[in-house]
Amino acid sequence: MTLLVHLTPAKNIRSIRRAGIRAVSVGRSDATGVYCLPVLPSYQITYQWGRELRRSGQRTLVAVHFRIPDDEPVLVGHYNAPPVELGSAAAAALIAEQQDARGYELLVPRPILASEIHRIRGVKQVTGWRYMPNAHGMPPCGCPICNPRGGYGAAKIRKAYMADD
Repeated sequence: MTLLVHLTPAKNIRSIRRAGIRAVSVGRSDATGVYCLPVLPSYQITYQWGRELRRSGQRTLVAVHFRIPDDEPVLVGHYNAPPVELGSAAAAALIAEQQDARGYELLVPRPILASEIHRIRGVKQVTGWRYMPNAHGMPPCGCPICNPRGGYGAAKIRKAYMADD
C-alpha cells in the first residue's frame, strides 16, 4: 500500500474524517481527482506545495495521509508537463528517484474514502516554494494571470512589468 499525503485547509478536517476526500480537482488531462504526493524521507519535498497553496488565501493547511493499493493507476508528472499514467507505487518511485523532485504532483482519479485515511496532522506553514521551483532571485511575472489585482505588492510588480514592454 502506497502512503500518500494531500494538503487541504484545516476547515475541511471534519468533512474529510466523515466522508473522505472528494475528487474535485481538475488535472491538465481534464481528469478529476485528488492531488497528492508520496510520503518521502524529505519533509521539504513531501510538503512542497504548502507554501504555494497558501497563496490562494488559506492560512492553515493540514496534511491528510492515506493509503491506496500499489497497482492503482494514477497520473504523475511535473506541474508544467503532461502527466503519465502509472501505478501508485511506480509513481512514488518515479518522484523519489528524481534529482530535484520540486514541482512534481500526483493525481488520484477518484475520491479517497474515509476508511483509506491513515491520519490527519498539522504541517509547517512555511515549507515549500512560491510561484515556481527555483524562483528565488528571479523577478516575479507581472502579467494579470500570474499577478492578479489585490495581491501584496501587485501594483508595483505590474507597473515594472508594463515598463519592460
